[in-house]
Amino acid sequence: MEIVSRIGKIQANEDKIFEKISDFRNLGERIPQDKVKDFTADADSCSFSIDKMGKFGMKIIEREPNKLIKIANSEETPLKFNMWIQLKQVAENDTRVKVTLRADINPFMKAMVKKPLTSFVESLITGLEQFR
Repeated sequence: MEIVSRIGKIQANEDKIFEKISDFRNLGERIPQDKVKDFTADADSCSFSIDKMGKFGMKIIEREPNKLIKIANSEETPLKFNMWIQLKQVAENDTRVKVTLRADINPFMKAMVKKPLTSFVESLITGLEQFR
């Protein structure tokens, strides 16, 4: 299953945005505290719990400066996925961002998780648009 976000707009240069989003420690303040619990992070990985869904972890597996961050699930996460955050600066203080999530989900589970995953991807774009 693949979910592709809308293209978001961030009012900052791609190098500044990349610096912030390529380090999971900078995401703690952006996470909705009412939905995510026990958030811990270092530069390359993070883990957290979501009510009724369990514990999840992510790790950065590739960085292409100012352009791409590729993220994968960590070993303790039951859902196998890859996620790409792409950046493209179109003008001074005008960077576009797109998130693509590709998950390995059986057909039965697909119907149950598609809406929450789509919501997650869109809320991620909305959160990224707040970076300055």
